[in-house]
Amino acid sequence: MRRFLPLLLLLFVGSGCAALIYEVVWFQLLQLVIGSSAVSLGVLLGVYMGGMCLGSLLLPRLVPASYHPLRLYAWIEAGIGLCGLLVMYGVPHLDGVYAAIYSVVAVNGFAGILLRGVICALCLLIPTLLMGASLPAMARWVESSREGVAWLGFFYGGNIVGAVIGSVLAGFYLLRLYDMPFATWVAVAINAGVAIAGFALASVAPYTTNAANTSGEFAAEEPSDPTAALSVAPEPAANLPVYLTIAISGLCALGAEVVWTRLLSMMLGATVYTFSIILAVFLTGLGLGSSAGAALAKRWKNPRAALGVCQFALAATTAWAAFVIAKLIPSADFDPTIPVNPLDVFRMDFVRCTWAILPSACLWGASFPLALSALAHRRREHDSGALVGRTYAANTAGAIIGAVTFSIILIPAAGTQQAERCLVILSAIAAIIALWRTFDAATTTKVAAIALLTGMLAWTVQPVPWLALGYGRRMNQYVSYNSRPLYIGEGMNSSIVVSEYPNGTRYFHVSGKVEATTETFDMRLQRMLGHLSALYTKKPESVLIVGFGAGVTAGTFVLHPTVKKITISEIEPLIPPASTKYFKDQNYDVLHDPRTEIHYDDARHFILTTKEKFDVITSDPIHPWVKGTSTLYSKEYFELCKQHLKPGGVVTQWVPLYESDFATIQSEIATFFSVFPHGTIWNSDVRNEGYDVVLIGQADPAPLNVDEWNQRLNRPDHARVLTSLAEVGLGSTYELISTYAGRDDELRPWLEGAQINQDRNMRLQYLAGWGLNFNHPDWIYHNILEYRKYPRDTFTGSETALEPVRRMFANHLSGTK
Repeated sequence: MRRFLPLLLLLFVGSGCAALIYEVVWFQLLQLVIGSSAVSLGVLLGVYMGGMCLGSLLLPRLVPASYHPLRLYAWIEAGIGLCGLLVMYGVPHLDGVYAAIYSVVAVNGFAGILLRGVICALCLLIPTLLMGASLPAMARWVESSREGVAWLGFFYGGNIVGAVIGSVLAGFYLLRLYDMPFATWVAVAINAGVAIAGFALASVAPYTTNAANTSGEFAAEEPSDPTAALSVAPEPAANLPVYLTIAISGLCALGAEVVWTRLLSMMLGATVYTFSIILAVFLTGLGLGSSAGAALAKRWKNPRAALGVCQFALAATTAWAAFVIAKLIPSADFDPTIPVNPLDVFRMDFVRCTWAILPSACLWGASFPLALSALAHRRREHDSGALVGRTYAANTAGAIIGAVTFSIILIPAAGTQQAERCLVILSAIAAIIALWRTFDAATTTKVAAIALLTGMLAWTVQPVPWLALGYGRRMNQYVSYNSRPLYIGEGMNSSIVVSEYPNGTRYFHVSGKVEATTETFDMRLQRMLGHLSALYTKKPESVLIVGFGAGVTAGTFVLHPTVKKITISEIEPLIPPASTKYFKDQNYDVLHDPRTEIHYDDARHFILTTKEKFDVITSDPIHPWVKGTSTLYSKEYFELCKQHLKPGGVVTQWVPLYESDFATIQSEIATFFSVFPHGTIWNSDVRNEGYDVVLIGQADPAPLNVDEWNQRLNRPDHARVLTSLAEVGLGSTYELISTYAGRDDELRPWLEGAQINQDRNMRLQYLAGWGLNFNHPDWIYHNILEYRKYPRDTFTGSETALEPVRRMFANHLSGTK
């Protein structure tokens, strides 16, 4: 048996690699259907891990121990591969069914969460059951001796090593250069290879069911032979502290991952690459720790005491991680404005993440084999798979509670600082539970000492500086600007900051990004998104705004007399009240306008499930390099928007030229024009300087009548509209038209070869994350202007109205030559 164990370890590496590729792909696929809010992600993660938990528990009960473990493991891997293909090609057809059910039943609140859970379960329950069953299945090949338990720890560690490879492979190569179907086929190929190897090994490796020592008699407390038979103690009460400890350990591990991923992604830039780096470091720690714990499990005389010490060490390393994140990383000397090779940035980010989270991850990894050893310390277990299944299920159940509780309840209610303090305290509680039976008469004193040390460690946890929450990776640029925070809030989906400069200028920040300001150029953009959309539509009555932000774009529609309903889709409930308090004058108090209706949900999910149609849909989401945001820039999303337009309706889309490179901008514009082939581009700066542009597409393309715009803007009922535009330097039709920057047919040579962002590849988030340090918006904008011509069939009207437009374009065009 022993000579096959290294080969089995290699198989587990492959299995873990495939599993992480699937996880990345499945999460991206299902977020397209159920949304990407914290609730949706919590449901998705709960179903995913819940399936693995059930699989680890059910396999020992449903499959007899007499079945060859290698053959069973091979069948499981083959089944996972088959499920991977079914999910990949089945989910894209699910959104229509889901939307139909949602619209008919009109479910919200708990019922809506339940429906999302059912959809996720239909897709993921079978493959995750199989994933959860793989480790218990292979565990039957190993005896529940000290050496056997050590090998189980090595298998667990090997699986995690494979997961590290899979996370890096998916995030930096397969999905960056290819797409989700290609990544899926790579994972299927790995599963097939593992399955074939498993069947081949099963044909040459003998297996006899290990039924030794099943009489229930105790072995010696400390066997003299280090490889003597070990097993689970027969009394359930005796085992409960170990199961409870490993459950709390899992709770803390996933709770910490939620907190640290949120904070680190803000500070390093929330790109897909940052998330892959954080996950890779976390998994690397689990793998290293599991291997170390497996090696120690063979030699440690009292593994339960070792498990307890490990948990108390986790209290210290959790406090250390909080210190690194709150103090060391913000003080690091890094200037993101200097163009550098993305790989150099990623290497720096990897080092920072390693300093912060690797120590704790190693200890969490060591906890699993130590728990196995503690449970197997007294008596031989006739089914090693049952031992592993129960332990794995306890750890996974705790992880589910930790992930959901911290992301949906604890962080919104108490903030990340208190969440980290809670992690320190929970780790100490786990240590006390594990060590309780090892205490002597001085138990009270020892518990008091642990409590005192824990309190000191928890007190050292400091909040992350507000500059980090507000400016993220660019925080060091703004240290000397003397701005002050007016509001700081940590919501379920985002962290919010409102800051003010000494001159009174206010900034609105979301998760480390400036999303709106009262600066003139930003106000111009926000009001253009609203006013241009309304003017392009002859009589706008119903509008949809994607993202509340500072509320300025939504507020522009308050001024248009024909608008009867203002629908806003906002993912973070903290944003509208905070914006209204500090930007009320700029957004015309749109939150309290009787025509306003807010839906707190992922915008894509709202558009997918709503029956409504709109005259205007205007979208101003966060930057496309932020992980998950590219779903609001995809071809399928724009097609959804087009389907929800009334006749003559218009879609406007914000595109930032800063913190972006040519390939990213070309992809955004080409994707939009692939759905709106007669679309136009408008620049938010009247001085021909690049910063932001607005894309406009129509359901029924029609020229812009200059006479009609003049008449509307000069009517008494549009006086407030004209004043609103004049406040940002656009006080007439001609000043508005001067921001025109080009259209689809003119830009085709510049867009040739641009990559279309589709749901199946989410290409934009990989392009944008790679080009994040390229920051030359003027250069990009003037490249666009090189293709601008006088648009004879874009503007129509009387000769009197068109003559100023011709002169203006003649001057502009001569200035760009």
